[in-house]
Amino acid sequence: MRLSRRLEKLPPYLFVEISRKIAEKRAQGIRVVSFAIGDPDLPTPPHILDALVEASRDPANHRYPETEGLPELRQAIARWYRRRFGVELDPDTEVLPLIGSKEGIGHVAFCLIDPGDIALVPDPGYPVYPMGTVLAGGEPYYLPLREENGFLPDLDEVPAEVARRAKVLWLNYPNNPTGAVADLDFFRRAVEFARRYDLAICHDGPYTEVALDGYRPPSFLQAEGAKEVGIEFHSLSKSYNMTGWRIGMAVGNAELIRALRDVKSNLDSGIPQAIQLMAIAALDGPQDCIDEHNRVYQRRRDRLVEALRSLGLRVNPSPASLYLWARVPEGETSVSYTTKLLEEAAVVVTPGVGYGPSGEGYIRLSLTLPDDDLEEGLRRLEAIAHGRPVRL
Repeated sequence: MRLSRRLEKLPPYLFVEISRKIAEKRAQGIRVVSFAIGDPDLPTPPHILDALVEASRDPANHRYPETEGLPELRQAIARWYRRRFGVELDPDTEVLPLIGSKEGIGHVAFCLIDPGDIALVPDPGYPVYPMGTVLAGGEPYYLPLREENGFLPDLDEVPAEVARRAKVLWLNYPNNPTGAVADLDFFRRAVEFARRYDLAICHDGPYTEVALDGYRPPSFLQAEGAKEVGIEFHSLSKSYNMTGWRIGMAVGNAELIRALRDVKSNLDSGIPQAIQLMAIAALDGPQDCIDEHNRVYQRRRDRLVEALRSLGLRVNPSPASLYLWARVPEGETSVSYTTKLLEEAAVVVTPGVGYGPSGEGYIRLSLTLPDDDLEEGLRRLEAIAHGRPVRL
């Protein structure tokens, strides 16, 4: 048996050794507290579940769905973008439902990248951006996100010869893993960059509704000319606690949307219609659930910031996303500090280097664990901070 050579280009999974240590702890009967995964612990709101239950009983929803999704869902997405961002979208040509935004992010590489092409990807960043590029035969060119620059890429640093070979620029704000935010001025400068070098922008924006301290993140599509050069990926996962239902959307440039639809039509069979109807209930229904969720996340963030600072970690509270990005103490690497917390306190965090070379020296912590786990994790971290033995 001979496997594809492209698999050789995928990096080894960083977390294998960490996963092994977690398994050992659990085998010893130790309760492991994980801040590692950005998967909301809060349940999907009841009115959204009710819509799913009702739709699931209709035999029409038991059959194959269409790749482009129900017209009613595309219209609901367009209405939501109009209400939330003031962005006008044609439901027939500028909206495409996805089986979760990750699926679309992976597939869009095959719409834009030919062998030898370059994709400009943030570092640190969501691993699917470079991995989709590699699987399509392209080459990622990493744009460092530096703390002194607010974790925004400096597009002026991209060499002209690289920019001319690039087919796509990936952006992601509010950002995973750093929690950084971007304003419309930055997005306008990105649009100018895309026009100068004739490349597409793919903006990944699933965290716009996870906003704290009264902050309201913008959409990339609000920037003048954005629809002429790019698309935005969004998701119901974080906004409505629907990670397990797998539904998101791509919106924006009609040519890119058509290309993504064509790829998808050859590789998947669409989103189950009952889940599409569930999504309509989320988008068109009461939105107060988002504020309720954000109050929980803000309380958790504030508690966690206090504990991290007591450990001597430098962390700036993010006004958006589900994450805190903390610099590890002097003399530690992201992996060594992650290992220390796991071995001494059975607390799991994510090493920053797992998101790219520029993530070295940081750890990422998620706010998506139940309150009792959060408090137990904080108790253990505070014990380490004060030199006390950790009771496991």
